[in-house]
Amino acid sequence: MTEEMIIAGFGGQGVLSMGKILAYSGIMEDKEVTWFPSYGPEMRGGTANVTVIVSDTRISSPILQEFDTAIILNQQSMDKFEKAVKPGGTLLYDPNGVINPPTRTDINIYKVEATKTAVEMGNPKVFNMIVFGSYLKVRPILSLDNVEKGLEKSLPERYHKLIPLNLEAIKKGQEIVADVQLV
Repeated sequence: MTEEMIIAGFGGQGVLSMGKILAYSGIMEDKEVTWFPSYGPEMRGGTANVTVIVSDTRISSPILQEFDTAIILNQQSMDKFEKAVKPGGTLLYDPNGVINPPTRTDINIYKVEATKTAVEMGNPKVFNMIVFGSYLKVRPILSLDNVEKGLEKSLPERYHKLIPLNLEAIKKGQEIVADVQLV
């Protein structure tokens, strides 16, 4: 099993954190992983993306041109990365940041109302964990136990008290993901 993915959005949306948690969770499952962030000098508010590879075998390069999965959180990223999803691949997106939804019919598309759900949960900061939960629902490459270990490893100890809230957000994301059928 090899999962090659991109997570892309604005700085401040937790894009890099989501990728880091995914990578640490993969390590907890004894997988080979790469975590390759890319962001502009403006960070918060500018565009950011991270390429993550999780594999049962050695990874030759962290640099990818095509992806099995894309998690898209803003329109600029949709414009740039929708076409880079491999045919038969998966694209998840939050409609709050995307004006023109994806149009491809040769990939699996899932809508995640993460912004709305985070507000309903009373904590907009769990937005990225809701998206992460939706991803794990449609691409169950990691166990929830190892995701919890990945959270513990990637979050500074002073934030460990937030792990239960993050796990709740992941579970909520698994509940709300919606399949989008394009004809």
